[in-house]
Amino acid sequence: MLAVVQRVAHAHVTADGQESGRIARGLLALVGIHRDDADADALWLADRLLGLRVFPDPAGKMNLNAAQAGAGLLMVPNFTLCASTGKGHRPGFDAAMHPDRARPLFLRLLELLTTPADPARAVPIAAGVFGADMAIHMHADGPVTLILDSSARAR
Repeated sequence: MLAVVQRVAHAHVTADGQESGRIARGLLALVGIHRDDADADALWLADRLLGLRVFPDPAGKMNLNAAQAGAGLLMVPNFTLCASTGKGHRPGFDAAMHPDRARPLFLRLLELLTTPADPARAVPIAAGVFGADMAIHMHADGPVTLILDSSARAR
């Protein structure tokens, strides 16, 4: 799984003109699911997102995770993150998982975030709509932008 994570002052996402998710301060994560991803990748990404220390402590150092900072997570599925752009000018999406398999894995990721193993890491979770055309509205904070890639995890 691949996630582009942006620290935000606030963000919301709409699909078909209807708001599907909103957070105040928190992290906006665009999530791509590769064709070979599995439950272990969702577990890894959920752990990283909940543990990511990118919020300032009282001394101004990025040292707090979302729960410690009173922040939330807005999760937006985005298959285009898995695009191949090395050849030609039109992206190829062969590396993205088929939607019939990716949807349950994205829902599993949301479940892991909603019910973390450590209740002290619980945060408000909001999400976009899988497979929909969405509009994302966000106010970047920092900016702080990170890329999380489960293929880099120790296996």
